[in-house]
Amino acid sequence: MPISQKTIIEYIPDFLDYCEVEKGLSDNTQRNYKIYLNKFIFWLEEKNKKDLKPNQLTPQDIWDYRLFLSRSIDPKTGNSLKKISQNYYLIALRALLSYFTERDIVSVPTDKVKLPKDAQKGKTVKFLNLEQIEKLLLSSNTKTIIGLRDRAILEAFFSTGLRIAELVALNREQFVNIKDKKDLEIGIVGKGDNPRTIYFSERALSWVKKYLETRQDKEKALFIHYRARKDTENRLTPRSIERIVKKYAILAGVPIFTTPHTIRHSYATDLLSQGVDLRAIQEFLGHKNIVTTQIYTHVTSKRLRDIHRKFHSGKNLKE
Repeated sequence: MPISQKTIIEYIPDFLDYCEVEKGLSDNTQRNYKIYLNKFIFWLEEKNKKDLKPNQLTPQDIWDYRLFLSRSIDPKTGNSLKKISQNYYLIALRALLSYFTERDIVSVPTDKVKLPKDAQKGKTVKFLNLEQIEKLLLSSNTKTIIGLRDRAILEAFFSTGLRIAELVALNREQFVNIKDKKDLEIGIVGKGDNPRTIYFSERALSWVKKYLETRQDKEKALFIHYRARKDTENRLTPRSIERIVKKYAILAGVPIFTTPHTIRHSYATDLLSQGVDLRAIQEFLGHKNIVTTQIYTHVTSKRLRDIHRKFHSGKNLKE
């Protein structure tokens, strides 16, 4: 592979464009990557390495950057950066290195970026309970074509646990001949080219059917916007999907933090609380590593503990 003459810093805008166009990452994720990589830029400049090229980055540089993060002070708290925060900065750097690999740019392999082992301890998962999910799903006006489309989107998210980029990438051809089907299996390529099958429930599929019956266009995309544009695809973007979910979260009166990924978390925690095996949930979500899926066990463990305290506290027993 040829050695690039561009510096690492010069590649960062290209990486962020790649995250938007090719990876289809949400606006929030892109903003976070930019913020976290600004820390890396700051470190490069502090070390007089702003002209460092990808092939010149060494494992020692990565170790020195990790050391820098561990000794950094959080301006909001005045304390050292938490392990979970350090984790985010390192994940952003690892994503940049993964981009170099994808583009055949010589650099350090991603496995040289080790994440703090106990970083997951401070991580919390935000999700909705079934009552809140039901409010969210029922919040659109399905008498309009836009409301019908949006109901199909919300139902698809909760039925499948899809990432936002995966839902955006769905095409109509994947839903041909579904008139008499009660459920649907679709083979897709998930994050990191990790192939898996997604499953639409009967309920979700019924709303997709109703939505498709209103479509008179020849657009390839499953979910489209209704602002006519000539010579361009009308596929909904990740940003548009985020806005749709936020709109209905407000209408339904569910927590303001609700995003497409919140629904994905809700899907996973609901499956786990009903006794679905963790390995199966890993497959449903497309996680390469079971460790990633295990974060949901902390959520369900707390839920089970609270249920036990509420319904089996022994308060009604006589002394």
